[in-house]
Amino acid sequence: RGAGPVRGLAQSVGVGGERGTPAANGVVAPAFAARGLGVVAVDCRHAPEWKWPAQLEVVRAGLQWIRVHAGEFHGDPDRMIVLGRSSGAQLAMVAAYRDASPSIKGVVSFYGPVDLAEGWRHPPTPDPLHTREILETFLGGTPAQMPERYREASPVTYATRRLPPTLLIYGRLDHIVEARFGHELDQTPRPAGSTSALLEIPWSEHALDPIPTGLGGQLSLPHAPASTHSPTTPPVISTP
Repeated sequence: RGAGPVRGLAQSVGVGGERGTPAANGVVAPAFAARGLGVVAVDCRHAPEWKWPAQLEVVRAGLQWIRVHAGEFHGDPDRMIVLGRSSGAQLAMVAAYRDASPSIKGVVSFYGPVDLAEGWRHPPTPDPLHTREILETFLGGTPAQMPERYREASPVTYATRRLPPTLLIYGRLDHIVEARFGHELDQTPRPAGSTSALLEIPWSEHALDPIPTGLGGQLSLPHAPASTHSPTTPPVISTP
């Protein structure tokens, strides 16, 4: 590290809201750390034991912990980027978008769900993870039974607000979280000054990034920390 505060990455984890540990990012996190970022892995409560919004509450608590303690690790709590992968990306987006904290300078979503009711209504084909079952376990029922939970847990709900710059990364061949969801969020009208960019990786499936030297890793990882901030104001990155 240099003389000043380092940029920080807070990393939230989750697989379908049901499993995942900080160790699951053991390959990707060092790739960011090698670029001079401080990386913090934020775990969350998992379904079926915990229903929404328990997962969000833990991520928000994790971000608050980073704000309080970043200085102890030579990080700048006023320059955070929130980054997540899959259901961790859904948590990252909702946490950043709902609270609109000025300390969050950017959001990076690796193949994150953005419209959970739409995902339930039109699951992918093939559907290896049984999307409807996962969503019902995560949210406590169907969209008809729990419409407010589906709305609150969907990043697209907040897209018309003034939001931090957001990078959306999807695999074109993803049949778990289809790339069309990235397009949906990216194309939602938003206030002036709210920006997003969509990076769609060809020939790539879900979990396209864990191998940094693979096609998905080479095309996505270098852009994640760099795309959401000015070169003169490096951020702290937090990733659910």
